[in-house]
Amino acid sequence: MSPKSLPFVRHPTMINLRHIEVFYAIMHTGSITGAARSLNVTQPAVSAVLKHLEARLGMPLFLRSHGRLTPTPEAQALLPDVAAIFERLGAVERLSQDLAGGLKGTLSVAATSPIANGFLARAVATFSRQRPGVRIALQALSSPLVVERVMQSEVDLGIVYQPVDNPAVDASVLTSASIACVLPDTHPLAAQASISIADLAGVPVITYMPQALLRPYVDRACAQAGCALTISVETGLSVTGIMLAYHGAGVALVEPELLASMPLPGLVSRPLAPAVQLQSVLLTHRSRPVSRVMDEFMTHLRAMLAADEASRAAT
Repeated sequence: MSPKSLPFVRHPTMINLRHIEVFYAIMHTGSITGAARSLNVTQPAVSAVLKHLEARLGMPLFLRSHGRLTPTPEAQALLPDVAAIFERLGAVERLSQDLAGGLKGTLSVAATSPIANGFLARAVATFSRQRPGVRIALQALSSPLVVERVMQSEVDLGIVYQPVDNPAVDASVLTSASIACVLPDTHPLAAQASISIADLAGVPVITYMPQALLRPYVDRACAQAGCALTISVETGLSVTGIMLAYHGAGVALVEPELLASMPLPGLVSRPLAPAVQLQSVLLTHRSRPVSRVMDEFMTHLRAMLAADEASRAAT
């Protein structure tokens, strides 16, 4: 590469990074020639920038004698701060490279409780081990709050169990799940491969509160079966329903993802027949650029879920 000139921004009171770069190179190499070589520029260009810098500062930085440059006490006093600037610039460059490679950064994710405590927690844990320089925030919220946080750009990603029709949000299906029966392995219905709504007639059932977003799925299944449930306890969270079943309050009719991620001794899950399908939906803000870290995590999450699906299909 041929030597080039060193343009600098003209301002009556400002010194710029080009001035500092030349000063640091001269201090580091001890000469105009060495500075020009290290910066890959011409010697006259280095001399011109140095002259301009001294004029801006109103004081000489080097004593010139027989072609040699000797730093003045003022130059020696400036050197530690100039060196610190270059150290910070180096840190910025390294951080930029890490950000470009997805090795550093931040990621905030919000999801409904079954997802946050289920497959999402597993995905965050494995991604965090692969990308220790990425700081991750994971929140378990209600579905409306997840959508709101994505809309307000308060989180990078959201995941919910419901279709989302919002002009500010991009939604894509991640995976499918089903509402299931969670019950003690000693319960008579646990011997069945699947459980119907009719099988639950007269059985104490734990399920979602009427205002919960997944409750309509349960009500619709009951209407299609022409059967009413004997609901003993209503709750807003799948995890609470699972724990109630664990403690003997009845059969929990909930999304069982958490049970798969955190098995409880003596508790089993049986599919509801006919199946009540749910879809987990990944949400991002439509007008917000996707960062490298976001893209890396979404790829990681989809790969993990695909591996899970392949594993289930093989069994």
